[in-house]
Amino acid sequence: MLDNAVLFSLSANEELAKKIADKLGVKLGSRNIAHFPSGETIVEPEETVRGRQVFIIQSTCPPVNDNLMEVLIFVDALRRASAKEINLIVPYFGYARQDRKTKPRQPITAALVAHLLTTAGVDRVVTVNLHAAQIQGFFSCLVDDLNGVPLLASYANKMIPDHDNVTVVSPDHGGANRARDFAIGLGNCPIAIIDKRRKTSLEPEAMNIIGDVAGRDCFMIDDMIDTGRTIVIGAKALREAGAKSVRIAAVHPAFSNPCYDLLSEAPFDEVIVTDSIPLPERFKQLPQIKVVSLSSMLAECINRIITNQPLSKIFESYGDPADLSKAI
Repeated sequence: MLDNAVLFSLSANEELAKKIADKLGVKLGSRNIAHFPSGETIVEPEETVRGRQVFIIQSTCPPVNDNLMEVLIFVDALRRASAKEINLIVPYFGYARQDRKTKPRQPITAALVAHLLTTAGVDRVVTVNLHAAQIQGFFSCLVDDLNGVPLLASYANKMIPDHDNVTVVSPDHGGANRARDFAIGLGNCPIAIIDKRRKTSLEPEAMNIIGDVAGRDCFMIDDMIDTGRTIVIGAKALREAGAKSVRIAAVHPAFSNPCYDLLSEAPFDEVIVTDSIPLPERFKQLPQIKVVSLSSMLAECINRIITNQPLSKIFESYGDPADLSKAI
């Protein structure tokens, strides 16, 4: 299957890359990453890629700029080494929140990164839950934005046997569609939306919950957890509204400061994330954090790209990881 393809991992997601390689039944390609005393980076393949289909696994997560430069340099090396096709698997796409100008003189850095990748020589980009789906339009190459929410819902199904008492909660209006996707994975349970409004510039946020959460097991779903403030505020509002339990599900665990302190003290029964970004060691020690792997979904995606099969099957079936493993 992979006779003319090779899979490389760069620095950001080595553990995830190994899982993907295992599911595909291959070894990761050999590459060298070195840093000069000046701080410059060199990344180069240590095996031939001439005429081969190349897949690179690399999230542009912190350190964002270092990981992004690794990709750009490696793609340039592959192109100059006559790779037939360069596919970039980016489970977490950094700079995605800079997708528009919110005030004068701001950059649109998501577009800049897209242009850098395509100029370097990337032929296809595969991402998971872009912060804004419209970012796909910034690329002039092929883009597939996969959805990790059904995988989180599949895990949640096993944690809460009584779906009749579950309400899925969006932390804001913009995440309502994501909450609906998650709710469908839980048997089409009801959803609620947290309406956050600041009365004045001097008064704290007023929290209103649209929907019934009293006495119910609540799953609050978001695309990412960064500082953790949004989910903590939301969880407290749900508790005050009488929620029986509060669980958090998010695709990307960015976990920036002061997220560790907030998660340690917050009223969560569980926090479910994917491995799009590796967890720092201290977060691995928090018992409420559970990690669902993207490896089956991404391995199936790679398999279908190599064998020229439609990716639509992934969008239909990857809510159940067992379905994916049968196809690989």
